[in-house]
Amino acid sequence: MKLNGKDYRRLLAPLTEELVGMSRWARTTGARIVVLFEGRDTAGKGGAIRAVRDKLNPRQCRTVALGKPTDDERGQWYFQRYVQHLPTDGEIALFDRSWYNRAGVEWVMGFTPEHQVQRFLDQVPTFEKLLTDDGILLFKYWLTTDQDRQEERLKERLEDPLKRWKLSPIDLAAREKYDAYTEARERMLEKTHTPHAPWTLVDFNDQKRGRLTLIRHLLDHLPDMHVAPPEIEFPDLGREPMAERYGVLKPIESYPIGD
Repeated sequence: MKLNGKDYRRLLAPLTEELVGMSRWARTTGARIVVLFEGRDTAGKGGAIRAVRDKLNPRQCRTVALGKPTDDERGQWYFQRYVQHLPTDGEIALFDRSWYNRAGVEWVMGFTPEHQVQRFLDQVPTFEKLLTDDGILLFKYWLTTDQDRQEERLKERLEDPLKRWKLSPIDLAAREKYDAYTEARERMLEKTHTPHAPWTLVDFNDQKRGRLTLIRHLLDHLPDMHVAPPEIEFPDLGREPMAERYGVLKPIESYPIGD
């Protein structure tokens, strides 16, 4: 049974408090956290990222969602444009898709030749070992969803004018390539699921349950994060509130929004 909104918010609230504690711990200790969100179109990557970052300082917790590479970027070492978005001390980087585009959409849609995909699969374990050896805490999540749920969500995007912008030609083409994407995922997991950078698959057929599961896993696999919040003095101003001294300020002009 799908989780309703009320229960979801009740279960999310304590996790959100722990996420705030995570950000305080990262800022205090200088920890660098990288979380990759991968999955099929409509799996729920954006919603999961919003659930993680909602109450965090956006200057500390950044979402990285790169578009198509430029001509200059296409001529670079493949990982180069991702490296510049890695976090510095005390930061958290949430990748809405990542370098794994090469093993997924680029390969399935024929954007990248086979020999370059194979080179990527050979190089990525070493690349990620360099990151983790340098102290980056790397988490890789694959959000799983069944084909019938994907179809339902694609139709919702088509019918909802507020979501239609999410429906790209690549999304439509992917409907015919469900099996090819499965093959690409299995190949990727076989080559890149390593002890230093393992994959975690999370069921996102129910996106609310999926978000809760992912956040709980993330929090449970970080070191002891207890850092007491700083004491903040909040002295009395020692004077009357402005409204009592000057009267209640009234708007110069009111603008009716509706009846």
